[in-house]
Amino acid sequence: MEASRPADVSHYLGVFRRHWWIALIATGAGLGAGAGLTSAMPKVYQSSTAVLVQAVDQDTNAQGGRTKGSVNLDTEAQLVGSGAVATKAAALLRSDRSPIELAKDVSVEVPANTTVLMITFKADSPEGAQSGSHAFAEAYLRNREETAQNGLDQQIKTLTAKIKQLTTTLTGINARLARATRGSSDESNLQSLRQNSQNQLNGMTGKLNELTTTTVGAGSIISDARLPEQPVSPNAMINIATGGMLGLLFGLALAFVRERYDRRLRSAADVRDRGRMNVLAALDERTTPHFDDVLQPYGAGGRVFNRLRNEVLATLPPEARTIVVTGASRGSASTLVAANLAAALARTGSDVVLIGAHLPDSVVDAAPLARMLGVSAVPGLSDLLAGRVGLTRVLQRCPRIPSLRVITTGGAATAAGLMQSQRLRDTLETLRGQGGYVVIEAPSTASSADAQSLASLADAAILAVELRRARRPALIDAAEQLQRVGTPLLGAVVLPHLTNLRTAEAAAPVVTLTPAPASSEGPRPDETAVLTAPQRFPTNTVSSAEKAALRQRDANHADEITAVIDMSGKIKNIAKDGDKK
Repeated sequence: MEASRPADVSHYLGVFRRHWWIALIATGAGLGAGAGLTSAMPKVYQSSTAVLVQAVDQDTNAQGGRTKGSVNLDTEAQLVGSGAVATKAAALLRSDRSPIELAKDVSVEVPANTTVLMITFKADSPEGAQSGSHAFAEAYLRNREETAQNGLDQQIKTLTAKIKQLTTTLTGINARLARATRGSSDESNLQSLRQNSQNQLNGMTGKLNELTTTTVGAGSIISDARLPEQPVSPNAMINIATGGMLGLLFGLALAFVRERYDRRLRSAADVRDRGRMNVLAALDERTTPHFDDVLQPYGAGGRVFNRLRNEVLATLPPEARTIVVTGASRGSASTLVAANLAAALARTGSDVVLIGAHLPDSVVDAAPLARMLGVSAVPGLSDLLAGRVGLTRVLQRCPRIPSLRVITTGGAATAAGLMQSQRLRDTLETLRGQGGYVVIEAPSTASSADAQSLASLADAAILAVELRRARRPALIDAAEQLQRVGTPLLGAVVLPHLTNLRTAEAAAPVVTLTPAPASSEGPRPDETAVLTAPQRFPTNTVSSAEKAALRQRDANHADEITAVIDMSGKIKNIAKDGDKK
């Protein structure tokens, strides 16, 4: 068996292909959740006002600041959300909300290389956003203007006090100068002092005149707030796209979790990687055989079994002649593989014997080998093992493939306990002695221990794996069962799910009841019908008394074999030699 291979891109694509509906449902749920969240969230509108900030005398800019002008716009941006501005904005809006709450809804941006502040306000209505942005812009300008005016007034007040003080000092100097002796040193000093004071007074007076005539211009609104047409939040496209993306990711994660814990085998790669099984051949819906005939050698499916035959012959040692084909799950996968492998081996000219040791799970599928190969369903292996007929009676030559002989399952409902009999061992030894290949169609390892018993008598084994029906534990258990009896496992043949691949059949019964040839005496009232292939076995109405009589006839006449169907749909072998009641 091959070692498990690392997963590649095709593996992940296969997981998505198998579980695409999970991802689709999760994505749809995510889109719906995004749409629902969008409708449930409150709508938020915003509006912006552009304010041109003008420098005033008290403005200073930090050295190396982000803005190069005399106004530090970073500081001004912080002032827009200050308590003083928010209080003035609340008064302008006549709002019941506190200034602190209003300040939380305002934001300021400074476009690069400008002296402009973009004051943005968010509200639950377009009118509220527009009025809020304008109110904060107006409140900021008023606050800036008031601050500048207060600074100017303070300068005027200080300068006026100094002028008054200088005027008083100058008056005193003039009085002292009038009393001083003409030509004295005091007069010269007082004149010099008066000149300095006069010059200072003149400078302060000029500056005072300048300040009193200064007009404060803190800034202006260059683009007033507009009424917004669409809300900025919630963003329907972003919410829906995000919900869809999250849903898709969740769906993919759920798909991989489901794949991780799903024990069913869904592809040949699963059989190889998860089942740690060598895959000899993998068939798809186009190449999978049906139950009406074996595959033609030159068709797509026939070429697959031709390659399988070549691999089997190359793998088997020269003395190995017996191959058992069993299934990893209940069903007819082993029947299809065994019949087509035997046909492929027989087309090489080798003598091949196909032994049907697998009783179908359903009465509807009874005698599939007989139907596929065109031989009679009875007598068969169960009749041979029960000692009712000899080997030459049960060996039937396939009409279409002369090198292929078939031993069907037989007329008994079950051959339980006979698969371990010495008669089966002797039969296989006899068939081996004839020099051909023996292919045994065994029941699945999951439904019967006969597969293990038959494998112990074979030289090699092949597992038929039906996808979506076989499970990984059953596949591993099948390999372990064969390993415990020492039978080399060549590998697995992978088939798709067989439910929809069976050939449609007519509604009329396919049990053909052919009476025995009529004698000159006319029909015999107790004559038993002979069952021919192809056939199904519907239920019959044989009473207990009739079955007891038939068993008595079986004890008395064991030369000729026919089949009678009882109420459970199982075939009972009886002897018939033209007896009458």
